[in-house]
Amino acid sequence: MESLHTRAISPHRSWIYQQSSVFVWIIFSWIMCCECFKEKNLTIGGIFPMVGGWGGGVGCLPAVEMALEDINNSTDVLPNYQLWMVGKDSQCMPGLGTKVLYELLYTHPTKIMVLTGCSSVSTFVAQAAKMWNLVVLGYGSSSPALSNRDRFPTFFRTHPSATIHNPTRVRLFKKFNWSQIATIQETLEVFQSTVEDLEERVKKAGIDIVVRQSFLTDPTNAVKNLKRQDARIIVGVFYEDMARRVFCQVYKEKLYGRKYVWFIIGWYPDNWYASKDENIDCTPDQMREALEGHFTTEAIMLTKKSTVTRSNMTSQQFKERLDRKLNVTETAQVPGYPEAPLAYDAVWALALALNKASARLKRRGMRLEDFDYTNKEITDEIYSAMNSTKFLGVSGEVAFSSSGDRIACTQIEQMINGVYHQVGEYDSMADNLTWLDNEIWIGGSPPPDRTRTVKFQRVVSPGVFFAMCGLATLGITAGVAALIFNTLNRHRRLITMSQPNVNNIMVCGCILCLVCIYLLGLDGQFVSVQSYPRLCMARAWLLSFGFTFGYGSMFSKVWTVHRVTTLRKKNRRKVRVWEFYVVLAFIFVLDVIVLTTWQAVDPMFRDLEYFPYEDPQDTDEDIKYQPQLEHCTSNNLTVWLGITFGYKGVLLILGVFLAYETRSVKIKQINDSRFVGMSIYNVVVMCVITAPITLLISSQQNATFVFVSLAIILCSFLSIGLIFIPKVIQLVRNPHKEGIEIKAMSDSMASREEEERHQRLLVENEELKQHIAEREDKIRELNRRVLSKSQPKCVTIQTEESSDILADHNPHPAKTNACVVSFTNLSPLTIGGGSPDDLGVSIDADSGLASSSMAKSSKNSASDSEPYC
Repeated sequence: MESLHTRAISPHRSWIYQQSSVFVWIIFSWIMCCECFKEKNLTIGGIFPMVGGWGGGVGCLPAVEMALEDINNSTDVLPNYQLWMVGKDSQCMPGLGTKVLYELLYTHPTKIMVLTGCSSVSTFVAQAAKMWNLVVLGYGSSSPALSNRDRFPTFFRTHPSATIHNPTRVRLFKKFNWSQIATIQETLEVFQSTVEDLEERVKKAGIDIVVRQSFLTDPTNAVKNLKRQDARIIVGVFYEDMARRVFCQVYKEKLYGRKYVWFIIGWYPDNWYASKDENIDCTPDQMREALEGHFTTEAIMLTKKSTVTRSNMTSQQFKERLDRKLNVTETAQVPGYPEAPLAYDAVWALALALNKASARLKRRGMRLEDFDYTNKEITDEIYSAMNSTKFLGVSGEVAFSSSGDRIACTQIEQMINGVYHQVGEYDSMADNLTWLDNEIWIGGSPPPDRTRTVKFQRVVSPGVFFAMCGLATLGITAGVAALIFNTLNRHRRLITMSQPNVNNIMVCGCILCLVCIYLLGLDGQFVSVQSYPRLCMARAWLLSFGFTFGYGSMFSKVWTVHRVTTLRKKNRRKVRVWEFYVVLAFIFVLDVIVLTTWQAVDPMFRDLEYFPYEDPQDTDEDIKYQPQLEHCTSNNLTVWLGITFGYKGVLLILGVFLAYETRSVKIKQINDSRFVGMSIYNVVVMCVITAPITLLISSQQNATFVFVSLAIILCSFLSIGLIFIPKVIQLVRNPHKEGIEIKAMSDSMASREEEERHQRLLVENEELKQHIAEREDKIRELNRRVLSKSQPKCVTIQTEESSDILADHNPHPAKTNACVVSFTNLSPLTIGGGSPDDLGVSIDADSGLASSSMAKSSKNSASDSEPYC
């Protein structure tokens, strides 16, 4: 392949670059054939990249020369023909390669076939060669685009397509149960087409590519995105120099280790990561650390079998012969050295194809040497012969697919402690994976292809559950005790006058609500998924009926009290017991209608609420916990809750209103109405607080359960306590005195409203006293002024009327002497907003003190000649 050894040019190449002259190559061709004296000559064109992006011609040209020599020395391959080659350097540049092709075509002798190297040059050469009816054979071209028979109808290659890695990769993904992967590629056509082919193959295999990243020259952002999107199984396709940049960034992002598996192309030199590269700032040790455990896939370019090949050599003999021809100490540094067997087999493939075509043409009266770029019949015979060529070469079994691609096996290697070790081999044609089981996983086993998610269900804490159930049990016990108390004392007037049957219904409602606490605490740890919807409806029915019986009983009492007290006195009558049951029945029927419709139209089902992932605290495994919480829901849950809360909310509001309106009312037939009102206040307050808060904290199972349970328990305890504890106390104090217990019960009903009214009266009394004191002060001031300006003319008056006037000051009015003071000489005075005619003053004859009357007497008028007192 122009393999991924393409970019870096080894300094050891300089010794061979001097051989790149075309004249030297022609001399080599003459020398190869000097020992052979065959009758006819066939010439092929050779395009070799001696320098440039991939200088594979350095290692491949000697192998081609070896093949030409062996073929010309053979007596059963082209026995009548001498095979010549004219080679030129393309420098792995498409433009120069096209120019070289034209030079080969327009110079003598005629070239019957053309050999090409790197993919970029092969693309242009193969596309143009069809115009001259030339068959082109590539020894180092891996681009998947060259498999397109419409564009390249006469192209073959002994170098497998880059897509040959993809079947191997897909097979490994299946082996290790990986169902999602990520890709990162250098933005070049050869790699783009490789990734597109991989996408098609993994899609057919049911594997998803969840992350796709590409880069032109800087892989930094691409690698960061892989880390950000939690990629685990990563396929990278890029040239060698870009591979160093990628894995330097991989080291920086810590995108390696036991959680990650990398797959890259396997035709880099073994120590490619240690080559000096000014574009990276990572040391070889850091690169080795990032690369540890990664896998490579590459076509088998030199068979490991010791079988003698078509050229009468084993693969090992070929390698030794090539090493002697290159005459270098480190063959790994020679560009194109891994592809040399492919170049050798390419020459043998074209020779065998020409040999087969020659025999066929002979039967038709035609010859190979008659080829002249226009004779398409000869080209078709060569094409057909090449298409059917199959033999054992030094690179393995050589055969071509219908698209001209080499059919070859793939070798799988893993880097272990900085050294590549073969771990398997895959034959894509037979779908046969040979696995050596010598791979080493950093974590001890193949990592998962994603962070393994462990879902766990959030459930109510056992301690919380049993604590609330204990309190509920205590409440149920108290309710049963209240029922027993009511039954045993039903003959007592205190109990009879409190509507005991209604109280029993209230207690039963509280017990139902308390039993519902057990159901509210049941979840996935006790109930199966199939049974959960039934549990949901049981909760709704039980809690709704419990509320109806508990709160509805108290509501029926205050409703009856309010209705009776608002009637006119003449229309009032005794309370009838059936009236309580009518109110309860109405609420109960409303519950049944709503719940039945809900269950029939939109039944409840189990729904899961998912929470953000949590990291495990007790393990190093690559897992995350995802909490989930069960909820009872339905498709239109909001509508049904709105209906239920709506009419029950109206009952709560109306109950508070009625309780407030009847707070001071005492009815003989309902002697506990005030305590019922207090219970209603408590229930309403708890419901108003609980309902919205539970909706807000629904994602916190323990808090929700505790809050709802405590609300039910408090409402139940307060309701039972307020209704029954006063009765118990009175019966204990007065076990056999029914009259006294009734009076005590009535006396104990002094409400806070009466105390407040008493306080208001005291305040008003103080204000009136102060007002009177101010008036008296004004009167005294007037008396003083009157006495200082005139002498009073006193006349003893002994009348029944004057006696009445002074009765408050003297208990013996018959002995009282008074005088009338004349104010005829005084100017008008204003006292308290009145006129002089309004003022009457009486003066005690003995004490000389005056008292006044602020009201005008009905017996005197403004026309009277004498003042009065």
